Amino acid sequence: MAELAELEDPKTRVVNEKHGDDHGVNLSKLRALAKRLKTQQELASRLWETDDTAARLLAILICRPKAFERDELDVMLREARTPKVHDWLVNYVVKKNPHSEELRRVWSADPDPVVASAGWALTTERVAKKPEGLDLPGLLDVIEVEMKDAPDRLQWALNHCLAQIGIEHSEYRTRAIDIGERLEVLKDYPTSPGCTSPFAPVWITEMVRRQRDE
Repeated sequence: MAELAELEDPKTRVVNEKHGDDHGVNLSKLRALAKRLKTQQELASRLWETDDTAARLLAILICRPKAFERDELDVMLREARTPKVHDWLVNYVVKKNPHSEELRRVWSADPDPVVASAGWALTTERVAKKPEGLDLPGLLDVIEVEMKDAPDRLQWALNHCLAQIGIEHSEYRTRAIDIGERLEVLKDYPTSPGCTSPFAPVWITEMVRRQRDE
């Protein structure tokens, strides 16, 4: 904790706090510290218990993803209220855990939109890598009804899933683009030069074009 405190940079904190992350540690330095510590499950658990954002990010980097029980991950996700901790926990830990599919189904239906967004992030992963058994038309039905008025984090996750279906599954591409065009979610999102807009019709079209060019 002392070492993390030494890495704290006020300027980094100001930038992070604009995104809802209450820490000031440069992530490259955090990763270097994690690399030195290597995998330490017990230390990861103790760091998580501090409730400190930088410590929790470090915990995620040094834990053993497959070591967590289903209920442990459920509690951790509900405790992870800053965006970076939430995203890292889902992407670096839950996706690699044997309980990920069960948690995907449970979280997707959760009344808490932040928890539900984690379920949709896991669904997006399956759409891309293991779509067998997923009801893709059913997912599009839900997205069509819920995305427009969903809270920010859930809306972002639903939009990502919509785009992924359109990119990966040509038979649903026209419908995915049509849903995006009608709902206009993230249509005016500010996009840096050289980056692809998160507006689903643009995102789908650009990624499909790149795949064809490869």
